[in-house]
Amino acid sequence: MFATDKTIDSLQALFTEVKNYVDLQKDYIKLDITHKLIVLLSTLILILVLVVLGMIALFYFSFTLAYVLEPHVGGLMNSYAIITGGIILLGVLIYWLRQQLIIRPLTTFIANLLLNEK
Repeated sequence: MFATDKTIDSLQALFTEVKNYVDLQKDYIKLDITHKLIVLLSTLILILVLVVLGMIALFYFSFTLAYVLEPHVGGLMNSYAIITGGIILLGVLIYWLRQQLIIRPLTTFIANLLLNEK
């Protein structure tokens, strides 16, 4: 069982192919991680922009609602108090439902992004 030149050439070719395969897999993993990070960061930026715009819209809507409610509730201070109570109630409701509204969808999104193969 002596090694011949043909066997050595076959082993060198096999080693070269394995090395090329490992290099290609490394490049594929880099590309896959880059793609997933881009999707994750772009989604987070989109959510951040939408939250900021939503807060601005809620701010102006609350002022509009305060002036609309003013003649019906007996003054501007009363309408501001009602709107403040509504916003606090909305905040408590969102905190109470945070599992269904925030944590589960975020967990599902990140798990699908990182664990699903295409």
